[in-house]
Amino acid sequence: MSGQQIDVPSVTLNTGAKLPLVGLGCWMGYPGGGEDCENMAKTAIKLGYRHIDTAAGYGNEEHVGKAIRESGVPRSEIFLVTKLNNKDHGRVAEAFQESLDRLGCEYIDLYLMHWPQAQKPDATDPRYDGSCEDKILQPDQSPTYVETWQAMEKLLDTGKVKAIGVSNFSIKTLEVLLPQAKIVPAVNQVQLHPCLPSFDLLAYCTEKGIHVTAYTPLGRKDSPFFSDETIKSISDKHGITIAQVLLSWGVQRGTSVIPKSVQEERLRSNLTLIKLDEEDIQAIDNLHKKPGLHRQLLVSPIIDTVNGTVWGWTHEQLGWNLDNAGYWKQ
Repeated sequence: MSGQQIDVPSVTLNTGAKLPLVGLGCWMGYPGGGEDCENMAKTAIKLGYRHIDTAAGYGNEEHVGKAIRESGVPRSEIFLVTKLNNKDHGRVAEAFQESLDRLGCEYIDLYLMHWPQAQKPDATDPRYDGSCEDKILQPDQSPTYVETWQAMEKLLDTGKVKAIGVSNFSIKTLEVLLPQAKIVPAVNQVQLHPCLPSFDLLAYCTEKGIHVTAYTPLGRKDSPFFSDETIKSISDKHGITIAQVLLSWGVQRGTSVIPKSVQEERLRSNLTLIKLDEEDIQAIDNLHKKPGLHRQLLVSPIIDTVNGTVWGWTHEQLGWNLDNAGYWKQ
């Protein structure tokens, strides 16, 4: 490793809380993951991870909570994030308490609205049957994400959550939410990587005092980053992995990153950042300009690339400037 190695920095949220900029994402690629997730979290905490990100919809809160409790690390030293399920937008207080019970802890550091879309409570999970048809409420149907946020604001009075935030929100949806919010979200967690750098959204959130967390910071298994010559040349130049290049870029631009790996060596290296040169940063910033690379990289049953919808809302409703297939519209 030729670059200057840096300790994992933290950012101060608009609540005053410190959030480590490298965390562990606990989405296992499918709901559940049970013991695999628990072992991953235990290993990560042992290696020094102090930011753990899960969600009710991941189906593994119980195992994440067990890993934290059995780690031997004081609860106060771990920043724990979980998220409200889409089907629970109309029962925020109850859903929050259920997450708290599954995690088996006294408080949650950050509670996020996982998506702006509310799912009908009695509808089956579209991740299992591959269809969102007639399961998702439209933006003007109650509970709207503004109503859900207002219910989340009340959670702060319980003392059981330190901060609240959103996930998968765009400038468009934040422009609707913020004028009606008493509390500015502490965090907006969104898909961010060199194929989808979202400079405008990052600048907007920064201006509003909203920290941005990047999920899928390495892309998926077929990620173009691992064969891209630009990224590979930076990796070779510094003697680090491609993942370390991507995570160092994410942290250097001021976002937190939450990669996932069940392999101990990758968990260790993902926690080891370097300070990239300015020319490296510019090269990665411009990667999305290569033909066919300015796009989102998620693959999921909730994504309809024929009709251009995600969880039953169009890209336009979500405020995403993407065509039906997920490529950035010029």
